[in-house]
Amino acid sequence: MTDTTMKLAETTPPSTLAALKIGPLPITVYVPAALVCAAAVYSGKLPNDVIGGLSVLMLLGFLLGKLGQTIPVLKRIGGTAIMCLFVPSALVAYGLMPETALKAITTTFRTANFQYFFIACLVAGSILGMPHRVLVQGFVRMFVPLLVGTLCAITVGITVGLLFGHSPKETFFFVIIPIVGGGLAEGVLPLSIAYAEMLHRPQGELVAQMVPAALLGNVVAIVAAGLLARLAEKRRDLNGQGMLVKTGDDDILGPVRSDHPIDLGLLGAGIVLSCVLFVLGMVLAPTTGIPGPILMIIAAVVLKLTKLLPAEMELGAYQINKFMSTNLTFAILVAMGTLLVSWQQLVASFNPGYIAICTTTVLAMVASGFFVGKWLNMYPVEAAIVTACHSGLGGTGDVAILGAADRMGLMAFAQIATRVGGAIMIVIATLAMKVAY
Repeated sequence: MTDTTMKLAETTPPSTLAALKIGPLPITVYVPAALVCAAAVYSGKLPNDVIGGLSVLMLLGFLLGKLGQTIPVLKRIGGTAIMCLFVPSALVAYGLMPETALKAITTTFRTANFQYFFIACLVAGSILGMPHRVLVQGFVRMFVPLLVGTLCAITVGITVGLLFGHSPKETFFFVIIPIVGGGLAEGVLPLSIAYAEMLHRPQGELVAQMVPAALLGNVVAIVAAGLLARLAEKRRDLNGQGMLVKTGDDDILGPVRSDHPIDLGLLGAGIVLSCVLFVLGMVLAPTTGIPGPILMIIAAVVLKLTKLLPAEMELGAYQINKFMSTNLTFAILVAMGTLLVSWQQLVASFNPGYIAICTTTVLAMVASGFFVGKWLNMYPVEAAIVTACHSGLGGTGDVAILGAADRMGLMAFAQIATRVGGAIMIVIATLAMKVAY
């Protein structure tokens, strides 16, 4: 070996390729795994169940997440969520998503309702794992920035709509309300039924009219959350590192239990707690008229406040929360992009006036959350991100927004902003339409 060759060998990292990871997988493991999955997809042998669906979702999610974290500019505005949502949507729109993979994803996401299992684990763990004082102060104080943010969003949205020739009624009922109504299944669909009955118009026509606003509002919220996360890196005084309320001590919502080793038995306990709380919400929903996920949050809060659960059970819920958010967030985003985000509707809605209304509506809400949160002794970045979730596409939209900001520990607050805020807005819009039309 020559001196030049020896020097080159010394300066070249011997395991550069092996050190490259796609998600948690070394590339030397990821590539063979992806090839096996691809062979199963294109041969039609991919199981049409959760195993097949998770194989596709996780491998594609890890890849798109890696690209979103790598591509310049994009990585600073929530690129992981954007890539995981819109690349699969485009693949479906242009017929590039294999039918076998699409069926397995549908079975996993819709038939098996895996997204609810994911959200249940996140919500239960985020509530039971947070400091008691943070929980109380956070839930009390977040309603103020949420209320102010909603009022500002309506005012700004209608004003911008007038500038582009849209009537206040059209802007309010068909643009702003779909954005803050709690998502597609929880917001747009029930709204479309009520609107169709009162306006005597086809429900499908109304759905097509409202969905682009919900989608665009969610995109703006994702980008805003990503930018807020970048701001937090530069301004430590604005950054709660995942904690919503300033407590004056070292309580941090996210890593509060990071010093505890993973206990496999407690992970099982965390899964059971999460599932039982979700089932409780579903059982009580028809009787109370309150959405099941909201009842689940209430039940978890009651358990936390009354301290009925042993501390190790709370730890189990927290640890399963961390496991799910670390390993399955990208997969859930890919499923959302595949099945919920309509590429055609998103592209069709790209006209200056419509975009301006949707953008300013969400930004007004986010800015209000930022400044009101600061006034209420909350961390401005976290307060703004939670307020941004009011314009999310339901629970899965919260995942996208919080994922863009790397603030998954705020899921419980985000669910309140989305579901309670959305439900209130649906009731208000339905009553207001009876008067306006």
